[in-house]
Amino acid sequence: VRSDIRNVAIIAHVDHGKTTLVDAMLKQSGIFRDNEIVNDRVMDSNDLERERGITILAKNTSVSYKDTHINIVDTPGHADFGGEVERVLKMVDGVVLLVDSFEGPMPQTRFVLRKALQLNLKPIVVVNKIDKPEARPAEVIDEVLDLFIELGADDDQLEFPVVYASAKDGYAISDLADGKKDLEPLFKTILERVPAPLGNPDEPLQLLVSNVDYDEYVGRIAIGRIDRGTVKLGQQLVVCKRGSEEHRNVKPSKIYKFQGLKKIEATEASVGDIIAVSGLGDINIGETICDADQPEPLPFINIDEPTISMTFSVNDSPLAGTEGTYVTSRQLRDRLFKELETNVSMRVEEMDSPDSFLVSGRGELHLSILIETMRRQGYEFQVSKPKVI
Repeated sequence: VRSDIRNVAIIAHVDHGKTTLVDAMLKQSGIFRDNEIVNDRVMDSNDLERERGITILAKNTSVSYKDTHINIVDTPGHADFGGEVERVLKMVDGVVLLVDSFEGPMPQTRFVLRKALQLNLKPIVVVNKIDKPEARPAEVIDEVLDLFIELGADDDQLEFPVVYASAKDGYAISDLADGKKDLEPLFKTILERVPAPLGNPDEPLQLLVSNVDYDEYVGRIAIGRIDRGTVKLGQQLVVCKRGSEEHRNVKPSKIYKFQGLKKIEATEASVGDIIAVSGLGDINIGETICDADQPEPLPFINIDEPTISMTFSVNDSPLAGTEGTYVTSRQLRDRLFKELETNVSMRVEEMDSPDSFLVSGRGELHLSILIETMRRQGYEFQVSKPKVI
């Protein structure tokens, strides 16, 4: 047991204050310098996220509380980005379920909570925005309990601890009569209720790649949690392909641990650590990094299938070529297939026409975010009306 680590995901409906809570946790853990200028919703680093006020991409950060390193995964709150939620939950042992003290559990709360309960993760319920005049925390707790029962939570999961909070004002309390000071009660509850990671650091390495980042200097960076063993710089490893007997030899050129919003270089990492590794070539989500002498791939979770599709085509209107930089079918094809490397719940199929591609996703928001991202990157194309699959 690694008692000096806790791995936790924060899940919530859109706009219930999840990213604001992560901000407050980072600030109170002493991650930032006293004179450092820090934006609000610092985890929403993508332009679209900041404009829309929603989390689209799952991200890793960490805080230190006393002698414990708490890895935090900030997850999207919308079912359209379910592929992001499902795979990153494989990295954690517990979840903080954030619920608005007035609105109570919402449809997306149900979606992300079901995923967490299916993976048998330990839940902590945080009733947020208790500073609101219309807050009704007692009724909201009853609604949350009903939702847990409806989703088939076991007896252990039903014994969830409750913390009341105002993420905006940076405080949490265990009882509504307590004094409002800081987030100490939340940190304490995470240490007490989220299980420490289990695993043997002396056994052969196993690390499931749950996310992929990109750096123009070092290339693709694999992110995941070490399930077993220890990894060292320059160690001979193999990458096992998902759903295949194939594997290839690799050597990590850099190992990073998460500290606040930064990646800090390390020479080795052990079981329970959530790390980023570069130098592994063209690595993809769902692949397993293993010890060279004992390649044993870990099972990847089943991602929910797409529900809606649209046709993406080269722009052949009279105004073609007036707005974008990338206008050819080859450029459009390359960009769409590149999206599949990190967007695991999306599908792209070639059609009879070489200028058109069928793109399927989890919902209209899922596809509209892709369209807007590509437009901002300089791609010019046309799309059909969405069709339900």
